[in-house]
Amino acid sequence: MWRAAYYIFYAINRIITLLPLGVLYLFSDFLFLLLYYFPSYRRKIVAENLSKSFPDKSPEEIRHIERAFYRHLSDLFIETLKLPGMSNKELSRRVKLTNPELIGKLYDSGKDLAVVFSHFNNWEWLTTVFQLYTDYKCVGVYKPVKNKIVNKFLNDQRTRNKGGLAPMQMIVRTIVENRKMGIRGIYGFMSDQTPARTLIEYYTDFLNQETPVFLGLEKIASKYDMAVMFIDYRKIRRGSYEITFEVLFESTKDLPQYLITDTHVKRLEKMIMDKPENWIWTHRRWKYKKET
Repeated sequence: MWRAAYYIFYAINRIITLLPLGVLYLFSDFLFLLLYYFPSYRRKIVAENLSKSFPDKSPEEIRHIERAFYRHLSDLFIETLKLPGMSNKELSRRVKLTNPELIGKLYDSGKDLAVVFSHFNNWEWLTTVFQLYTDYKCVGVYKPVKNKIVNKFLNDQRTRNKGGLAPMQMIVRTIVENRKMGIRGIYGFMSDQTPARTLIEYYTDFLNQETPVFLGLEKIASKYDMAVMFIDYRKIRRGSYEITFEVLFESTKDLPQYLITDTHVKRLEKMIMDKPENWIWTHRRWKYKKET
């Protein structure tokens, strides 16, 4: 039944998103009014997250970031719906890579890569276009969305350029299979997801708060001696983004415990502090407190 609903949704969405992105942003402007003013969407959560993350900012500065965030969130929603109607040529024009030579050099060295990205700027555009920039096999480590229609819509876009997906519990098997076939892989890890309480192993300082973080990236990168790369993701203007690769570790074998995790978390923190409105503040990122 849900599959029939999905195809109806997909057909309607394709018709609407035949409109140019510039026109669709008019819908985004209206959506902003709904998300921010009435009925509003998670305003209390956003305000609390911002206030605790930026204790030195005034209430006026917090409100300014909050409004800018909701404008960004509205654009993000429209841009993601537009994905099926965008060609790869348009996507690569809107999401530009500044230093492709770096990823080419790592590919030539034979290294597999663990890539750190987050819910910053339009990550769905990023994951869809990423495979176009490299000869690596790109595999995203993901947590399925509960809504089956939304989950299929997103996964269809993420894999349309022959990228792969693997839930966390399957990623080791995927790495082993790719290595057996001589396939060099980029494995993308969301660095800002919240572990379930029963899976919390480690807390680190992030945005002025003790924050539980996944250790999967660190464990897997260390086990297979992958290079660790961070994606610096910039919003140039509405509908235009720029990505720059940064190598955090060329080799991860025998590094001190938690060094990889603390390093990529701090790098994400810096990117957020530079442009806080472009991160997703509606998540209950700090719902689990460290127990004494």
